[in-house]
Amino acid sequence: MLTFKEIKTRSVILKLKRPIKAKIAYIEEWPILLVDLYTNEGVIGRSYLQPYIKKSLKYISSIIGDFNEVLKNRELAPYDSFELMRQSLHFVGYEGLSLAAVSGVDMAIWDAVSKGADQPLCCYLGGTVGPVKAYNSNGLWLETGNILSREAEQLIEQGNFSAIKMRLGRENFNDDLSAIETVKKAVGPEVKLMVDFNQCLSFEEALNKCRVLDQFDLTWIEEPLVYDNLEGYSELTRDIKTPIQLGENFYGPRELYKAIEKKASDLVMPDFMRIGGVTGWMSSAAICSAGGIPISSHFYPEVGSHLMRVSQSAHWLEWLDWADEILLDPFNIENGHVQIPNKPGIGIEWNEKVVKKHSI
Repeated sequence: MLTFKEIKTRSVILKLKRPIKAKIAYIEEWPILLVDLYTNEGVIGRSYLQPYIKKSLKYISSIIGDFNEVLKNRELAPYDSFELMRQSLHFVGYEGLSLAAVSGVDMAIWDAVSKGADQPLCCYLGGTVGPVKAYNSNGLWLETGNILSREAEQLIEQGNFSAIKMRLGRENFNDDLSAIETVKKAVGPEVKLMVDFNQCLSFEEALNKCRVLDQFDLTWIEEPLVYDNLEGYSELTRDIKTPIQLGENFYGPRELYKAIEKKASDLVMPDFMRIGGVTGWMSSAAICSAGGIPISSHFYPEVGSHLMRVSQSAHWLEWLDWADEILLDPFNIENGHVQIPNKPGIGIEWNEKVVKKHSI
């Protein structure tokens, strides 16, 4: 049995190799919050959060700091700890930064208890270590021509991937169509292609544009509408042949359930920071399994690969290397599959030299 001692956080800012260039934002610097959970028995659980905006780091860190009193000297039991943290935030609400903070600590707790059991997390949860099918999401923003061709080829070569994702939302939709054709020509017909609008369309725009996209044999169309327009998504999903992907902005399993109940998408892809960490994912995966909905991961490929191994309707893992620089041993990719290291816990430790260099 492990007991809680304390949580510490550190903030770092990394420079993205390929800046995020989407309709809704341009981001060059990537904020990451490192979470270290110490036990009285000497086991350390680790996780990280990627809150998009630099100023969010201090708010999430402050909430996590308050959990020191909530969890002090308690047995490290993931589900009990999750509820204690949530209940402590009852009056300020369970979503937004509150749930992000809970998620970060939750992932660190699961890392610690599986380390304490001397098992990889996926094995601790009842699965086995093995490869996880992934698509490369490390680029293909709103670029043009030769840049898209070159990046598409690079993304495939990075790990012999069989699937990649590109972003849409250019001012002229014909430019989006040309971009799809450029990427498809660069990678060939065998490579699967996902597209993401990053919530930038009105319902009428989405309906018209997605109907046109049906001709391209895409693996999915991701978030064409603002994420909480479930009625719009329901109508869109009924009308469009290409599978609709949704879910990275669901705050907790109940939001995911509401979307599935309304038939708002064909596929879902929860984000570990927003869904509730490992605990929230497990609840969500059970809902998806019961409903026959394929579940993919969003960000956090290290913990995501473990959870995909124990999710019955597991679909695709999103591969991003944005946190690799701070990891002592980044996960490997072979033939388009993430290779889970056969070591206790999630398998992440910090590269302290890099962390020190980029700390704020």
